[in-house]
Amino acid sequence: MEKMFCLGLVLGAVGGALIVANSYKARSLVKKSQAELLEKVDEMMDERLKDMSDKTGSDKKTK
Repeated sequence: MEKMFCLGLVLGAVGGALIVANSYKARSLVKKSQAELLEKVDEMMDERLKDMSDKTGSDKKTK
């Protein structure tokens, strides 16, 4: 059962890669999605860094 799942996963990944490699629309959609994802990750990291700096700043004030 696990072998069939792994085989299906590999075949799906290869099929998806072939579709993206041969289709301009699919390739541009993938690039657009990657850019959006990176933007969201950057925003999330900025928020976390701000929260961390706020916490360390408040710790220094209480001492």
